[in-house]
Amino acid sequence: MNAVPPRPSLVTHSADFLRETIQRGEWKDHLPSERTLCTRMRISRPTLRAVLSQLEREGILSPVTHKRRHILSAAKATAGRARSRTIVLLTPVPAQLMPPFVLFWLDALRELLADADYLLEVHASPSCFTGKPAGSLKKLMQRVTPAAWVLFRSTAAMQRWFSEHQLPAVLAGTCAEGIALPSVDIDYRATCRHAASLLVKKGHRRITLLLPDSTHGGDAESELGYREGLSVSGTTPAIVRHRESAADLVRCLDEALRGPMKPTAFLVARSMHALTVVSHLLRQGHRLPRDLAVVSRDDDAFLDHLVPKVTRYAANPARFARQLSKLVLEVAQTGRARPKPMRLMPDLVRGETV
Repeated sequence: MNAVPPRPSLVTHSADFLRETIQRGEWKDHLPSERTLCTRMRISRPTLRAVLSQLEREGILSPVTHKRRHILSAAKATAGRARSRTIVLLTPVPAQLMPPFVLFWLDALRELLADADYLLEVHASPSCFTGKPAGSLKKLMQRVTPAAWVLFRSTAAMQRWFSEHQLPAVLAGTCAEGIALPSVDIDYRATCRHAASLLVKKGHRRITLLLPDSTHGGDAESELGYREGLSVSGTTPAIVRHRESAADLVRCLDEALRGPMKPTAFLVARSMHALTVVSHLLRQGHRLPRDLAVVSRDDDAFLDHLVPKVTRYAANPARFARQLSKLVLEVAQTGRARPKPMRLMPDLVRGETV
């Protein structure tokens, strides 16, 4: 995926000018009045205040005290000038293999960052997503030094490495247990709890959760929510893990349907896998939802063209990108962000498979 060049803004140019002026020592202890600066820089007062706020976040200026802004560190002005304007999204798969929902929020994120004069680059590096990623990550850090990292489908080992090295990173996903990095994700726990409760209310007592055999935090949260949704009815959980290929998913489905506790409903954790499940069940002659019910935890545009219409949960990719961009810009500009996770609840799209 080609990167879009950043669009320089008046705030950025003005901040660069003010940093250079401070670094040259034109003002020793404090800045002149806002009126003087506006005249000198030929900018409006709102633009100037945006510039001053940015330099305040960088630790160059103090907050306003008695109508003055004191200069805290001229040395930081030089560092601020050299700060990277690049954000890197680190992913195990290239863009052409990403699901549509991810591509939608990725494009929206690119535009939001460009509006703030940051360039988004996508780096596909499968070696950084292994059980022992330290070597690959160290080599990558020697080549790339962005203002912030966005980690997509990150493993627990990768998250731990970024956390231990105190690198500016935001997860497009869920933190592993014991790791506190800023993150944005769908509330998979609440989603699967609601889906399991919905199926129970429809009379189902043998509900199977189909999960990829992965360590992604969102899948772990999905399992927790699924178990919580079944606990009220006393239904025994049944979790089937697969290797994400269509062939292995079909094998798992056939084994489950031949077992002594044949499911009456499936909760599927990926939209592409929901497509495989529905098409295979129909091929086997099952009628949906009369014989079997199917709910997809995720949504993608291609599910609109599937008949029967799949019951699923739809999140807004633009909203996801907005929340993610806020955290990314906070990390890029200040070097830190609140570790409290941000979770977005999707909407139930009622279909014909329940």
